[in-house]
Amino acid sequence: MLNIGCHLSVSNGFENMGKQAIELGGNTFQFFTRNPRGGKAKDINKKDTDALLILMENNNFSKILAHAPYTLNPCSANERARQFAFEAMADDLKRMEYIPNNMYNFHPGSHVGQGVDKGIELIAEVLNEVIREDMSTTVLLETMAGKGSEIGSKFEELKAIIDRVELDDKLGVCLDTCHVFDAGYDIKDNLEGVLESFDKIIGLSRLKALHLNDSKNPLGSHKDRHEKIGKGYIGLEAFRNIVTHPALKELPCFLETPNELEGYAEEIALLKSF
Repeated sequence: MLNIGCHLSVSNGFENMGKQAIELGGNTFQFFTRNPRGGKAKDINKKDTDALLILMENNNFSKILAHAPYTLNPCSANERARQFAFEAMADDLKRMEYIPNNMYNFHPGSHVGQGVDKGIELIAEVLNEVIREDMSTTVLLETMAGKGSEIGSKFEELKAIIDRVELDDKLGVCLDTCHVFDAGYDIKDNLEGVLESFDKIIGLSRLKALHLNDSKNPLGSHKDRHEKIGKGYIGLEAFRNIVTHPALKELPCFLETPNELEGYAEEIALLKSF
């Protein structure tokens, strides 16, 4: 069975997101922990989160994925920006315990001229401050496209971050198909080679989730422009290979394509048909 869902609005409530995922044909979903541009998170309604947990148990849900705001940059050159990253992540991870044993994804950040090594050091510092031994959430580093001074477009950079984190058993990776393709990893014509590289550098046991997005730009463009499944440079056959690959087919998959809900339902049905 393909574990698949899309990005839904947390403003509708946790139980309603679960119901909406089912209506769309999915058994998981992704949501922003707070406004994607930053700010204070909405108060948790325990009755609502408890209702979601029951719904997930009764409907064979896969793990769900919380996404940190885009403005979060733990390796910023600005100390205030790094402090926001620390405060937001620490708060988010405490709140995640209302829906335990799920996943929290974030973009590693941009070093903004400080250099990759310094950026990696700063990201690891924040992770060492926010990750707790008693938490049940797995924190995922997302693979990035490499635009500007982004960190995380190379598997080696993600491995360097992981190696610096003390409680590294709480860490995993979310592989974004658009991002890795734009970063230069040819998942269209050499999926096996990309996965072998990932396994050699990071280890496939660290791969916990997939963002399924086609790309508006060709291989190695470093642009990060998502496209609908099968409508971009990656192409439909590549997604058939991805969702049926023995190393990937059990992973929870999350669509971030430029769609309304009807379009997500169509893509979920298409991918499940494979």
